[in-house]
Amino acid sequence: MSENKIKRGLKTRHVSMIALGGSIGTGLFVASGATVAQAGPMGAIVAYIAIGIMVYFLMTSLGEMATYSPTSGSFSDYAGKYVDPALGFAMGWNYWFNWAITLAVDIVAVGLVSNFWFPNVPGWIFSATALALIFLINLFSVGAFGETEFWLSMIKVITIIAFLVLGIATIFGIIHSNVDVMKNLNVGQHGFVGGWQAVLSVFVVAGFSFQGTELIGITAGEAQDPGKSVPKAINQVFWRILLFYILAIFVISALVYYQDPRLLSSSTENIAVSPFTIVFKNAGIAFAASLMNAVILTSIVSSANSGSYASTRMLYAMALKGEAPKIFAKLSNRGVPVAALVLTTAIGLLAFISNVKGGSVAYTWLVSASGLTGFIAWVGIAISHYRFRRAYMKQGKRLEDLRYKAKWFPFGPLLALIISIGVIVGQDPHSFTTLNLEKIGLTYLSVPLFIILYVTYKIRHRTRLIKLEDVDLTPQGHD
Repeated sequence: MSENKIKRGLKTRHVSMIALGGSIGTGLFVASGATVAQAGPMGAIVAYIAIGIMVYFLMTSLGEMATYSPTSGSFSDYAGKYVDPALGFAMGWNYWFNWAITLAVDIVAVGLVSNFWFPNVPGWIFSATALALIFLINLFSVGAFGETEFWLSMIKVITIIAFLVLGIATIFGIIHSNVDVMKNLNVGQHGFVGGWQAVLSVFVVAGFSFQGTELIGITAGEAQDPGKSVPKAINQVFWRILLFYILAIFVISALVYYQDPRLLSSSTENIAVSPFTIVFKNAGIAFAASLMNAVILTSIVSSANSGSYASTRMLYAMALKGEAPKIFAKLSNRGVPVAALVLTTAIGLLAFISNVKGGSVAYTWLVSASGLTGFIAWVGIAISHYRFRRAYMKQGKRLEDLRYKAKWFPFGPLLALIISIGVIVGQDPHSFTTLNLEKIGLTYLSVPLFIILYVTYKIRHRTRLIKLEDVDLTPQGHD
């Protein structure tokens, strides 16, 4: 090991595809069916549009800070510099936990999806293979990781486009099907099932699906030209993701009845069957369903790959600031924080425990455990950007000098802040009225953990909210 600097080996196309690939995985290919089952077709679409708008503002907020000061610590660094060091500390550990658990979630999904072909083979064998592969990819240089993720993400994009083309062809009868499209789309109250509470209940699934877009901030620390690649990724990737999700859910809703027992939900045993696969099987394209499952497997590995990268870099950045053990700041000759990678991979071993206890139950717990931590990270991004821009103006700097300016300030970060907090608080109020401790723990566990991190650091170091005029606006990360 050596104290080398990280390598700026990510090209513009890498940054765009990493952001795209990190947010297209189990959320779209595996968990999207749950949103249709719980809230109906229109309810699911409304949830994804609402979360999508919020995420767009978060991306522009993060983009403004990331082009001004591109670091691997990203919003953890920004929160510590622009708001309060205690907030930066809590956000850093929260985000590491978020992606480390998401890595475990994806590893579980690998075993479940592989059972499509090999139902009699233990899922942990496939999970172990995927985890080892991800570890090796991340052990190489960041450039090798970027190139791998570029091609894995390209497979996802091609797959989604093919799915949409075949799905729309089925809807319009070009491909023969006995599905009653209008009946499927008009279930419940014109496509809404369970009212607004049901829509709110699937916000966390939609939020989980969009998690990964903030990877743009992490990659800025190793991008060759963050001033060019970050804005381009924000302008292109977000609209592609939103389009893919909305159209894909529309196709699923039109071709699969919302009460189809095969749709993924917390009570469904057949968790390994993706709604994408169901659509192909219903259309009578057996080979395409098997091929689709292979691509789903590839995409899950890709998402886990990005998660391993993000959590490893966040742990490295925290170690540089003294907020994590120093060993995690040590780099290999290739510029990879190996110790941080090893710890993050060890968290992925949680997947093996969950496979032993039962796939669907474990998957539900892991998705829930990581879902709200993502919203907490988004709250931190919104607060950090609001403080950054106010400090920037307070200290007499010119907006024209920013390489990228977030649109609709302060409306954007404030809207994102309100929606994120609203979803966190209102995720499952029924569990409080019935005092269902298990459900409260399942949904809200990450919130007290974050508060404990924040308060402990604040008391120990006696930190305070940084005054706007005292905020350190010295850019970091520029060569």
